[in-house]
Amino acid sequence: MRILILCTGNSCRSQMAEGFLKSFNPNLKVHSAGTGPSDKIHPKAVQVMAEEGIDIRKGYPKNVDRFLDTPFDYVITVCDNAKETCPFFTGKVAHRLHIGFDDPADAVGTEEEILANFRRVRNEIKRDFKKFYQAL
Repeated sequence: MRILILCTGNSCRSQMAEGFLKSFNPNLKVHSAGTGPSDKIHPKAVQVMAEEGIDIRKGYPKNVDRFLDTPFDYVITVCDNAKETCPFFTGKVAHRLHIGFDDPADAVGTEEEILANFRRVRNEIKRDFKKFYQAL
């Protein structure tokens, strides 16, 4: 099964969702990409995923264009901006889903408040993608 997770920057939410799906089943072919990829994965996303025992340090933001000709069973957008600007895929896409989350990179406040926001979003991603995976 091939799954593509789309976000805008591909630095937080989509990377975390990719990490969780791969942890649920390493045989899934999961990729993530962004419509406007950042330079690197957000360090707090790496930190909160490590707390779950999932290492996403080797991942990197990718532009969705590199996947346009690849067939996918599922294309899942995780932020409203990616949903609105989701490109047309020339390859086969069996199912398109939107499972939206707040962008933890937009959090403001103290260091601990920002980290708490990353953890909240991480937990929501874990919960919702676990439901998605179990429904497969």
